[in-house]
Amino acid sequence: MNTTPSVTLADIRDAAARIAPHAYVTPVLRSRSLDELAGAQLHFKCEQLQRVGAFKFRGACNAVWSLPEDVARSGVVTHSSGNHGAALALAAATRGIACHVVVPDGAVRTKLAAIEGYGAQLHRCAPNIAAREQAAASVQRQTGATLVHPFTNERVIAGQGTAALELMQQCGGIDVLVAPVGGGGLISGSAVAARGLSPVTAVFAAEPEGAPDAYESFRRGERYVDIQPNTIADGLRGTIGEINFALMRANVDAVLPVSEAQIIAAMRLIWERLKQVIEPSSATALAAVLRYPAHFAGKRVGVVLSGGNVDLDALPWR
Repeated sequence: MNTTPSVTLADIRDAAARIAPHAYVTPVLRSRSLDELAGAQLHFKCEQLQRVGAFKFRGACNAVWSLPEDVARSGVVTHSSGNHGAALALAAATRGIACHVVVPDGAVRTKLAAIEGYGAQLHRCAPNIAAREQAAASVQRQTGATLVHPFTNERVIAGQGTAALELMQQCGGIDVLVAPVGGGGLISGSAVAARGLSPVTAVFAAEPEGAPDAYESFRRGERYVDIQPNTIADGLRGTIGEINFALMRANVDAVLPVSEAQIIAAMRLIWERLKQVIEPSSATALAAVLRYPAHFAGKRVGVVLSGGNVDLDALPWR
C-alpha cells in the first residue's frame, strides 16, 4: 500500500494564495563575506522576519483557513510550547476563531506569554509527549476543536513549503536548497516545492548531531525515533513525523548533521554579517553549508533561516 502523503506543488501554490492576505513575503538577503567563506552564492530566506518570528505561521495559517466554515466555528487545538503554538494562536485570531494550546509544565515563560498574547487559551500538562497528546485529545472531545499538529499535517506541510516557493521565485532559481529538520514540516514542504519547480535542484536537511533522528532514519531506511535529543537548537528536538519522513525520502538528497560548536559559530556569523537575529535552529542550515562544502561550492544555494525567537538572556556566546 502506498502511504506517501499527497502534498504536491499544486497544494503549495494553493496554500500561497490562501495565506497571502495574512503572511509576509519575507526578504532574501545576501552577504559577500559569507559567499566568500562558503565558496558559493548564498541566498538567505529570512523567515525570522515572518509573523510570530518563524516560518510556523505559514503552515498554521494554511491549516486554519483551509477549514470549512462549520468546522472552523469550533476552533482549533494543538500541543506546543513554542513557535507553533504562537503561530496557530495568531492564525486563529485572523479568522476570529478559538484556539486551545496544550503546554507542558516548565515551558519557557516568555514563549507561553507570546502564545497567550495572541489570544489562545492555555491548557497545562505534564512535560512529556504522551501527556501532551492526551490533553489535546481531551480538549478536542470537550470543545469539538480541530487538531492542527505542528508537523504531521498535510495542510501545515503545504503552508511551510510556501517559504521555498517564494525563495525560488525571488532568486530566479537555485541549484541547492538547505533547511533545518526537526519534526520535518519545513524541510518536507520545502523539498516538494523545490523539486516541483526544478527537479534538478538538490535538497539537503540540516540537523544537530545531538538530535539525529532524521539522519538515523535516512541511514537505516526506516523511521527511527528512539533518541533522546540533546542540542541547543530547541526547535529541532522534535522527532521526525511519519508523513514528513515519507516526503523526505522522496525529495531530499541527504541529511547533514552538524555539531553544537558549528551551530553556535554559524549563528554568530549571521548575527555579525547579515545583522539578523536568528535562533540556533536557523543556524544549522548555514552550519551544514560550511561543514560540507562539496555539496555547495560554486553553486546558487537557498538557505532557509527558520526563525528568530532566541532567548536573549541565554545567548550561547555569553
